[in-house]
Amino acid sequence: MPDHPAAQIEAHIPGLRRFARQLLRGDPERADDLVQDTLERALSRWHLRRNDGDMHGWLYTILYHRFLTDLHREKRRNAHHRSTDVAVDGPEVEGQQEAALIHRDLLRAFAELPEEQRSVLFLVTVEDLSYGEAARVLGVPIGTVMSRLSRGREKLRRYLSGERQPVKAQLGKVK
Repeated sequence: MPDHPAAQIEAHIPGLRRFARQLLRGDPERADDLVQDTLERALSRWHLRRNDGDMHGWLYTILYHRFLTDLHREKRRNAHHRSTDVAVDGPEVEGQQEAALIHRDLLRAFAELPEEQRSVLFLVTVEDLSYGEAARVLGVPIGTVMSRLSRGREKLRRYLSGERQPVKAQLGKVK
């Protein structure tokens, strides 16, 4: 039944999982819970979606808003402090050391970006959403998407070119 809501949503699940893991810094259990909540919400509110609307953007918007709600709830309760450490498992293939180090550095730099820049970079570069789609998902103007994307790319470029040290290295330095 291709017209059934679950069948229409199913193709979007892998992308929703990627986005959830990015938002939750790779925590697969919390990401799966977030995706599950998103799918339940989408199915229970199926009658509210616009038939001419973008299913992809609608689902990502639900997921992002659910993430923000959970984030605000955590901050209010002050019950859970997330670590800023990033566990990065790169390829360990002999002869690929340089590529593995670049990959590790990129993931570390990405993890250090503010959430707003990480989300925009992820949606535009990994999930291939247009600026307009990313703006709708995040609930911000297109100009804000473009600005966050530009700042995030610049921070990644500086980090990878060695112009910026990781936050932990800066904390240990005495000038």
